[in-house]
Amino acid sequence: MAKDRSEGFGNSSVDVAERSAVADTKGSINLRIEANTRQLIDDAAAILGKTRTEFMIETARRQAIDVLLDQRLFVLDARRYDAFMHALDNPPAPGPKLRSLLRRAPAWRK
Repeated sequence: MAKDRSEGFGNSSVDVAERSAVADTKGSINLRIEANTRQLIDDAAAILGKTRTEFMIETARRQAIDVLLDQRLFVLDARRYDAFMHALDNPPAPGPKLRSLLRRAPAWRK
């Protein structure tokens, strides 16, 4: 299942920002973290020109959305379900492009 973060999220009936009326009020989250982790976060935030809070909220929100999207339920009618299951059970044979890609050394090993 592909996920598209570039469109449609704000109009979704499952929009994370609109889960309840409480979403409009602000609260706080207190975290205890090691000094080196805090410094890592501060360094990353500074590179992006953000405060620690902005960086942490944006990062946590993005990760939360990914987790929820990965758990998204989709429903198919019987014919499409059978076709979907058949495609999962019978993937196409690897073609020359896939074989070439799998033989290539990853960029991080070069």
